[in-house]
Amino acid sequence: GVVGVLILCVLPATMSRSAWVAAVIGCVWVIYMHRDRRKWNILWRRYKKRYISYGIGIFFVLIVGGAGAFFLKPDSALGRLFLWKITCQAITKYPWGCDKGFAFAYGEAQEAYFSQGDYAEWEERVAGSPEYAFNEYLELILTQGPVICIMLMVITLACLWAGIQFRRYGVCGAIIALLIFSFSSYPMHLPAFIVAYVCLLLACGIGDIIAKPVVLSACLIIWIGGFHGKWQREKDACRDWVNTRMLYHAGVYTAANAAYDKLYPQLREKGTFLFEYGHSLHKAGFYNESNKYLDKALVYCADPMILNVIGKNYQALRCYHWAEELLLASVHRLPGRIYPYYLLAKLYAEPEFLNREKFEEMKRIVLMKAPKIHSTAIEEMRREVEEIAKKLEK
Repeated sequence: GVVGVLILCVLPATMSRSAWVAAVIGCVWVIYMHRDRRKWNILWRRYKKRYISYGIGIFFVLIVGGAGAFFLKPDSALGRLFLWKITCQAITKYPWGCDKGFAFAYGEAQEAYFSQGDYAEWEERVAGSPEYAFNEYLELILTQGPVICIMLMVITLACLWAGIQFRRYGVCGAIIALLIFSFSSYPMHLPAFIVAYVCLLLACGIGDIIAKPVVLSACLIIWIGGFHGKWQREKDACRDWVNTRMLYHAGVYTAANAAYDKLYPQLREKGTFLFEYGHSLHKAGFYNESNKYLDKALVYCADPMILNVIGKNYQALRCYHWAEELLLASVHRLPGRIYPYYLLAKLYAEPEFLNREKFEEMKRIVLMKAPKIHSTAIEEMRREVEEIAKKLEK
């Protein structure tokens, strides 16, 4: 009862509709499995019409509740739908899994989709650069292939069947809630959920009480000896990364680059870290080295800002055609952002790459396009583009 009250205190505050649905379905399933079948059948025969009317009423309440949950955060819901749509398109390109990871495949698919030009206005508004698919099943198919996904689902369903046979309905209800939550979130990217998932599967299939502590102790040993050590090293590196960020934001790029280089072996699979390292090298004038780390960042992060910095590096190296290609890719990846259009306007105003027609087109977009979030940076970009236009006229 105490745990239930604590959960009810936390769940509404999270504003997570996925968690609400998962919790309700898991609890309803447990209550249903614990019913007294003999009394259930007697009551059903005696009050069938009443229960049918109750069922219809509950059905309409669920419809109204579902509509309310959607309009609570409509752009969030539309964003999930668009995210799944692009993920499915990425799966068609990598039907047996993409070894470069979700972010790389998703970024390519979204860029290809928007480059066609046939998309709705709301899709441009809700599009982003996610790190996760917010659907563990789709992400698993995209990154590991359908065979691995099917194998894991078979193992899970087999453990659920064993749990039902052993009448461990509470454990099975927890697994069902986790499976439903995985449809619209990313629990399997968090260590606590992975450990909970494995322990719940084992709790379903263990036959006698004596074996439970033995198997759970084995899980604990594996956790401490394997995963925990790796995560602890990453945690320590992230703590040092916070200090390095202070140098980066202060503009002390030489010292920041040296600190980033020391942290690279531990954090080489973090897209944000690789972007910061590459951007710091860009600010220090090491353009080729910057592109080396930014190219790696594209594998772990779909943010078009990485493409923007690579394009600026190529522009500084006077590789204007490559710079144009990267900046256009950034435009297609997230067409709602004004910054890449601004960079293209500056690129087309370069004396060695001057193109007045394309500059005028980019200038019009920068001045007329409605930003998703208005800021002083947008006003500064617009003023600078107007100044460049005046210089070209002279």
